[in-house]
Amino acid sequence: MSESTSTVSAAATAPKKGGGRRKLSLPVILLIIAGGLLLFSLVRVISGANDLTSVGQVAGALQLAVPIGLAGLGGLWSERAGVVNIGLEGMMILGTFFGAWAGYQWGPWTGVVLGIVGGALGGLLHAVITVTFNVNHIVSGVAITILATGLTRYLANFTFAEAEGGSSKQSPRIDAIDRITIPGLSDWLADLQAKHWFFISDLAGLLGGLVTGLSLLTVLALLLIPGTWWILWRTSFGLRLRSCGENPIAAESLGVNVYKYKYIAVIVSGALAGLGGAFLAIVSTGIYQEGQTGGRGYIGLAAMIFGNWMPGGMALGAGLFGFTDSLKLRGGAENVHAMLLLLAILLVGMMLWQLYKKKYVSAAVATVVAAGLFVWYAFTEALPSQFVDAAPYVTTLLVLALSAQRLRMPKADGMPYKKGQGK
Repeated sequence: MSESTSTVSAAATAPKKGGGRRKLSLPVILLIIAGGLLLFSLVRVISGANDLTSVGQVAGALQLAVPIGLAGLGGLWSERAGVVNIGLEGMMILGTFFGAWAGYQWGPWTGVVLGIVGGALGGLLHAVITVTFNVNHIVSGVAITILATGLTRYLANFTFAEAEGGSSKQSPRIDAIDRITIPGLSDWLADLQAKHWFFISDLAGLLGGLVTGLSLLTVLALLLIPGTWWILWRTSFGLRLRSCGENPIAAESLGVNVYKYKYIAVIVSGALAGLGGAFLAIVSTGIYQEGQTGGRGYIGLAAMIFGNWMPGGMALGAGLFGFTDSLKLRGGAENVHAMLLLLAILLVGMMLWQLYKKKYVSAAVATVVAAGLFVWYAFTEALPSQFVDAAPYVTTLLVLALSAQRLRMPKADGMPYKKGQGK
């Protein structure tokens, strides 16, 4: 490794100030998943909501989590290079439209490629506006989302409305991408889950959802998470890219072409968001529908922040939001009602932790809210449909509120930068 790269490495991996969270290693992530599964098993047994960890529930949660995770992964690429990408929602919209437009005519995989291209074009536009012209990143992202919404609505009138089976708000049906199921193992796990044994059946439901009816595009999306980690944290390319988000002036002084890396990162960010949009149109629904992203670009951004700008944490956040979203599709009010008990137990744990840290005000607030949730759960049998529909968005707000105090974003994220600024 060259001297300049070594210096950049030292700068990028220097001890973090401000109490940032430690990186989530694989053993820690597995422990978190095991602890969460144990808690879900306890809630399932108490509430009787046996569909809470079923194979179908987990498979549905995974399908709903993938677009969120791809958007979050796109945000991670962009912000690690120092560019805030609020425009992920707009890039997802471009991915849904171009993916469906190509998909119903030339096949689903062509749609996937065009969806990626559509999102990448949105990323390129964001890079030109923010990197070259130094426009505020938030303003640019919001403008791209508005532009993408209006553009796709306009183009749909000339493409889908004139096609057989389409309309100005919906595309014709797109052929499905192949799905894989591991024979034998899938059936065995489904039978084990149906016995409703404590923890064992819940673990079987989790594993069964990962080997039953899995789209090939889902497999590709899952591989992108460790792939991103390897590129950004185990290669010199990733080191230089991250240095642009930490200290672009120092990176430039060491010979790093900051503009180039920011452009690459934001274009890749848009491509990943576009892939998430194509996934929604081709895998999730099989058609393009106006407004089908439903704010998933913003939820993906929230998952990335929850994950502390790390792929593993982002994946956990996307899984949480996807699971919450899937509750209303299977069991609906009953499953979300069981989540009240889960939240109450989590708040009790938070209260004990705050007492241990001698933060008595926070502990008191957690106690009051937990008591309220216990009472709500005990005196109701189901929740209003409006609350069920809002559950994913409420979860987003709660997660960000609870995790915001321990986050550490890249130091130069969102800050203006001009070439030669440090001279």
